[in-house]
Amino acid sequence: MIPFLQDLTPLGEKLASQDSLQAGVQTIRETITSSTPQELMTSLGQEAINFGLKVLAALAIYIIGGWIVRRIKKLLKRGFERKGTDKTIATFTVSVVTIGLWVIIIILTVGSLGVNTSSLAALLAAGGMAIGMALGGTVQNFAGGIMILAFKPFKAGDYIEALGFAGIVQEVSMVSTKLLTLDNRIVILPNGALSGGNILNYSSKDLRRVDREINISYGVDADKAKAAILEVIASNPKILNGKTEGAADPFVAVLDLKQTSVTYVVRAWTRAENYWDVFFFLNETLYTELPKKGVTFPFPQLDVHIKQS
Repeated sequence: MIPFLQDLTPLGEKLASQDSLQAGVQTIRETITSSTPQELMTSLGQEAINFGLKVLAALAIYIIGGWIVRRIKKLLKRGFERKGTDKTIATFTVSVVTIGLWVIIIILTVGSLGVNTSSLAALLAAGGMAIGMALGGTVQNFAGGIMILAFKPFKAGDYIEALGFAGIVQEVSMVSTKLLTLDNRIVILPNGALSGGNILNYSSKDLRRVDREINISYGVDADKAKAAILEVIASNPKILNGKTEGAADPFVAVLDLKQTSVTYVVRAWTRAENYWDVFFFLNETLYTELPKKGVTFPFPQLDVHIKQS
């Protein structure tokens, strides 16, 4: 062996132990230094054949694996379409599964070439951990988005109240929910906080009850007041009665006896889309029609007693 190459042998052995590819380089170097030209050509030819077979195997793994991934992707899409799964969560799930399968295929492909993949796997794990720590809030919002899309506490078009805001749901994405307020403002709520907070959904039921309280003067006959209120309620066709499933007949009763007035509670059922129409109808019509029927409202007054000397 050539003295110069012999001196490098221990160093080459240390490097070869770190990776199988380096081990192959070490083997080629030893073959060159210890073989005759004829043996060298034979050995190189054999190594070339072995490496070519590894390349073919890697190509086969990559091509077949890619075909399998595409098949799985199509099957998942068809399954989600048959079950009517939300498009957002279906797209997200298919993307995650596809990326995971491609990572496995790449690792197998590289491993079939004789490269040690343990360091590559460790690098991917470390990178994933670093990305997860850097995007902690985003990951939390992703998880919240999955919970919202899976359990569906609300959907696009619902009127909800959450995190101190109220509005109509315009869009539900994987990280945020967009609301349109009644005064035409857009509010974007993070799904992480939204999924973990209280959500009041006004549109989840087809029917809603409108509750109002009316203060009427003392001295007005109770039966007369209740009959007048019920007459006003009956004039609105949007107010339902007990014949509608899930609803009840309009209800009027004395709720409280205050210092200067008698408080009546009024309860009327209507469809969710008519809630505000009925709400404002009761406010306005009761105010304008009850005095015509002899039912008066109290007003602040002050009795002054003058002491004569």
